[in-house]
Amino acid sequence: MKRFLGFVKKEFLHIFRDYRTLFILFGIPVAQILIFGYAVSTDIKNAGVAFLDLSKDEVTQKLTDKIISSGFFKKTETLLNYNDIDMVFKKGKTKAVIVFEEDFGKKLINQGKASLSIIADGSEPNTATLITNYTTAIVNDFTMDLAGPVSNNSLRINPEVKMRYNPALKSHFMFVPGVITLILILICALMTSVTITREKEFGTMEVLLVSPLRPIQIILGKVMPYFILSFINVLLILALSWLVFGLPVKGSLILLLAECMLYILMSLTLGILISTVSSNMQQAIFISLVGLMLPTILLSGFIFPIENMPKIYDYVSSILPPRYFIVIIKNIMIKGTGLMYIWKETLILIVMTLIFIGLSVRNFKIRLE
Repeated sequence: MKRFLGFVKKEFLHIFRDYRTLFILFGIPVAQILIFGYAVSTDIKNAGVAFLDLSKDEVTQKLTDKIISSGFFKKTETLLNYNDIDMVFKKGKTKAVIVFEEDFGKKLINQGKASLSIIADGSEPNTATLITNYTTAIVNDFTMDLAGPVSNNSLRINPEVKMRYNPALKSHFMFVPGVITLILILICALMTSVTITREKEFGTMEVLLVSPLRPIQIILGKVMPYFILSFINVLLILALSWLVFGLPVKGSLILLLAECMLYILMSLTLGILISTVSSNMQQAIFISLVGLMLPTILLSGFIFPIENMPKIYDYVSSILPPRYFIVIIKNIMIKGTGLMYIWKETLILIVMTLIFIGLSVRNFKIRLE
């Protein structure tokens, strides 16, 4: 028994000395419970809402204040006419537009009924459904308060719900762009993350070390085949999205392909960076899969809106490239926007690509020495 306890003690010491094992045992569970506990939420919080008030009376102002003060929504803009609705959706911060008809207050008081329209961004079906349900409930509650406790509910506000870009609320309008984003970064980063580590493990690194190629040439040489193959993969995915799911590309196909090429290049350089800091293929694969899959699914806005999460997760997601590519691909494919609406996200991806290339070259130079 004494020998057995000594052996157990030795195994404990071995585990405590290995920080990677400790990270797997304690770090990952803690990170997952925090991420899932706060990020995975079906509640609405701080959803952007714009208002088009054609009546501008006391009743519409009170109803607007009630909607904003509920804590579920935040006011993004006040629109002047119907032509502004499409523009405000393309900016990306507004999830719904509430339109009050002319003489809203007079009709409600004199005729006992009035109408308003709730126009939601259908490119995110789950969020659009929640927003319309929450808004309708607030409107009904406002009507009951306005009618008074002794009323026979003679006052009635009729909300008319419309879905922009996705009238049928088809779920693949959300999942297809998100899956494209996930597939590209995982496949590209995973494939290239094992390249340099594979050279080291197979003993062929010496060939690269004595070759006349510079680090940047070696890195680009590793990236180029995967870049071409990944671009073919993009064409295949887009074709399947159109033929199988009927998801059209409403914007410029050339712009979409150019943005995909940029995202592929960024993902490949990220994979090269991972390979330069990994000591073996298992470590590179672990970093690529665990380090990229969950954050991409949970913190990129793919499924769960970022505005619903605590502010700290907004900061964390801001360093994740998928967050910006999802905005780009949804705007081009579903909303039909041009470069003027996605230039910020495009610029961020370009900067990230340059940073990853620079870090990869620097780390590779260190290895050459």
